[in-house]
Order: sequence, then structure tokens, then C-alpha cells
Amino acid sequence: MNLDDETYVDAGIDSQGWLAGAERRPSPSQDDRPPGTDIDLLVIHNISLPPGDFSGDWIDDLFLDCLDPAAHPYFRAIAGLRVSAHLLIRRSGRLLQYVAFEQRAWHAGVSRFAGRERCNDFSIGIELEGTDDIPFTDAQYVRLAECTRRILRRYPAITEDRIAGHAEIAPGRKTDPGPAFDWNRYRSSIRGEGRAVAPDLPLG
Repeated sequence: MNLDDETYVDAGIDSQGWLAGAERRPSPSQDDRPPGTDIDLLVIHNISLPPGDFSGDWIDDLFLDCLDPAAHPYFRAIAGLRVSAHLLIRRSGRLLQYVAFEQRAWHAGVSRFAGRERCNDFSIGIELEGTDDIPFTDAQYVRLAECTRRILRRYPAITEDRIAGHAEIAPGRKTDPGPAFDWNRYRSSIRGEGRAVAPDLPLG
């Protein structure tokens, strides 16, 4: 076993970028990253479909390109979008993975971070089921911290100052994860553990 293999085992992320314990839902809305890309940014989002409704599996349908435009008036405008994220954390803490980390998910759109455009090329996107103004759940913060620690171990180029909200990389266009997201709580939960510490709880 070489060093890279040991890193995969420690992080619970395989060589393709699938996270152990996450439910796999491979999305067609993904492609290869540009050759030689170093994955060095983590982007936090929120999403709910329809907005403010946490009762259905519409996010799943959106990321799998099978959202029914007739199911809700809001869906008519978005049913044709080709979007995805690497991970979705639902209100219960349930964890779903749509795109392996080594692949490019289509989550950021027109974006810029530290003077570099096309953030999808070099980032990992995590969606929290929620809205800008409804508090996220304790289960989501626990799960997000677990995932983040594993990602930081596997991708050490993602440092704490390279974790951003969607609003930061797409200012004026996006507002998520919004004021209801407790950045201090989140950062404290990963800062105290250090990048090389495994999660306290299993992901499964």
C-alpha cells in the first residue's frame, strides 16, 4: 500500500472520489475536470425544492435530470437546468453523493475565487437542504463537519481559507448558504479537530 492508498483509507474516500457511507446517486450532469487540476476549494450551498419545502425528493430529481415540470409551478422554470453537486446533506443528516470528487460537478455556475474563474473546475460543492433564512439542523452541522474533515484529509490543498459560500464566489448572483448558516459553528467544528483527524461518527 503506497501513501496515496493510505490517504484514501484514512479519509474514507476512494481513488475515484466516492465517500464511504454516502448514498450514491450518479448524476448525468458532470464531466471530467481539466487535466492536471488541483482540487483546492470547497463551496457550501443551500437548496430546497420548491423553495422552503423539505418534504419531497425533488432535489434528487433535479440533480438526476428527471425533475417533472408539471409537479409544481416553480419547476417549470428550472426543469431543463443541468446542475449537480458532489454532496447533498438533507435536514435529517442523510448524505447523498451525486458526483465523485475527482469529477467536475456543475454547482457553481459563473464564479470566481481568489481571481480565478470557473470554480467548478477546481472545487467540491456541498449542498445543504435549507434556505437562506431558516436555521440548519444539528444533524446537518454534524454531518457537514464529518464530510469536511474527510475532504480536507484527502485534498490537503483545501485549507480553511479555501472554504467559501456560494455567495462569496458568485456575489450579486447568489446568496447561499445565507445568514442562517452559522459559519463560526462550522469552522470551529473543523478547526479544533485539525485536518488530519478522522470524523468522530460514522457516515453510514
